[in-house]
Amino acid sequence: MPIIRTFSAWLTGLLLALVTTLAQASADDSPNAPPSGDWLGILSTPGGELRLLITATEQPDGSHRGELESLDQAPGQKIPINEFAIDSDTMRFAITAMGASYSGEWNDQTQRYEGEFSQGMTLPLAFARPEAVEVTVIDGMDGVWEGMLTRGETELAFTLNIETGEDGTQVTLDSVTQAAYGIPVTDVTRDGDAVGFRIPAANVTYRGELNAQGDRLTGQWIRPGFPEAEVIFQRTAEIVTGPNRPQEPVGPFPYRVEPVRFDNPEAEGVTLAGTLTLPAGDGPFPAAILISGSGPQDRDETVWTHRPFAVLADHLTRNGIAVLRYDDRGFAESTGDFASSTSMDFASDTEAALAWLRARPEIDASAIGLIGHSEGGLIAPVVAADNDAVAFLVLLAGPGTTGEQIILDQSLAAARAGGRSPEELDVLARLIPQITGTVSAAADEEAARSALNALFTDETLALLGAAPAQRELLIGQNVRAWQRTFLRHDPADFLPRVDQPVLAVNGSLDLQVLPGPNLAGLEAGLSGNPDVTVMELEGLNHMFQTAQTGTIAEYAEIEETFAPHALDLISDWIAARFGN
Repeated sequence: MPIIRTFSAWLTGLLLALVTTLAQASADDSPNAPPSGDWLGILSTPGGELRLLITATEQPDGSHRGELESLDQAPGQKIPINEFAIDSDTMRFAITAMGASYSGEWNDQTQRYEGEFSQGMTLPLAFARPEAVEVTVIDGMDGVWEGMLTRGETELAFTLNIETGEDGTQVTLDSVTQAAYGIPVTDVTRDGDAVGFRIPAANVTYRGELNAQGDRLTGQWIRPGFPEAEVIFQRTAEIVTGPNRPQEPVGPFPYRVEPVRFDNPEAEGVTLAGTLTLPAGDGPFPAAILISGSGPQDRDETVWTHRPFAVLADHLTRNGIAVLRYDDRGFAESTGDFASSTSMDFASDTEAALAWLRARPEIDASAIGLIGHSEGGLIAPVVAADNDAVAFLVLLAGPGTTGEQIILDQSLAAARAGGRSPEELDVLARLIPQITGTVSAAADEEAARSALNALFTDETLALLGAAPAQRELLIGQNVRAWQRTFLRHDPADFLPRVDQPVLAVNGSLDLQVLPGPNLAGLEAGLSGNPDVTVMELEGLNHMFQTAQTGTIAEYAEIEETFAPHALDLISDWIAARFGN
């Protein structure tokens, strides 16, 4: 079961098993045309069409830098291509973080690069200029459509967002109950009143019919392994508007903003991309390095349409504290392999960030601290232990108990908030330690997989509320190197060696890193440290938003990104010790 690693939807697994639908050619391109710019491949997968966009940017030495964007799976998220070459004859690239590669040759007749894409299997793939690809337009459907799936005692609220623009009609799904937003919807069709679409990420097909007024869609939600369910979507707005985020930083800013890149010399192929914000003036300034929570995170820790690290960095910099924040290795603009990395690998990246920041002349090298959220609050003490280069720690929902205990506490809290009965809670309290103990004791991934395969009988899966078809998914989630490392991690191994000032805070409504046991664990581990502040902030959730229930489904519904009094607490605490 997922623990604090809740931000885990990304591209790697979604590009497997692809079969190519080749793009139409542009008559204006030739093999001698400059290869810089955008190249689009359209893929027909078992779950629907996916569009891959390659952007080639010429460098001063005449070579090219490449980026990949999956327009349907992760729009706006550019994945760096660490090995890229393109000219009038060939296009070749490799993305180490995804284990993917491509090699194609220019076809003068079809005006495209035609070749093979490899990622565990070899598949044909072609890239043509985007303007050569026909767009799809669905008339009369634009707007916000809200619906509800009811299956037994389970109710899931959905929102369809349909927008038509220069790129045709684009559709995404928000699974509001599950706090999953912007899920790509593909293969959208309309024939009279008959409407259909697919959701590749969930292997769902929908077939429905519009009413005479065109504002109500009634149809069947079809997912293999599950009974069909009727879902009715009602159009509630004609225009799709983004959620209100009043704290979103908007320029011009009263401070300097600098995009930066730095290498991790201890990790081959890891270059971290980020943003450094510097207060007005000459400095030197105290500084904070932000360490994100679990799952692939960009420098703003963007999640559920919020950007908490952007808000935190803006607040701190306006208050005289420089801030460095960066994309996780292998994600967004940073290179490296995220999928195989553990918390200890991310600690190594933080050490590289610290060394790089200490060399900046605008920074007071004696006043650089670490601010870690969730898993970042686990990583910060690892880096700070016996390390005089770290001046202070701020732990935001940082773990104070073992990984196994966090998973048990989190799982039971979520089940309790979801209305599970005392009998069901007793079953979970028995099963979860079995699962985590089995994985923790395994010598390697293969041994963990074998042990879980024996443990996850149909009966056990039923007790966990999972179908037999989900067995492999559950096993895969629990055997990765990151998971096994987390389960075995005990903050008590590092906290007594932290002698820097520490501010540790949790929200009282945090259901992911529970405040009671974790703040107590932090306080006990830091008992020998003379400058420790431990606080439970009333009414705040895991994201430090002012909340009502603390459930994950609530995160995106809350307009507030970061409670202002929590922001003030952090900046005031740092300023009291390291302010100019």
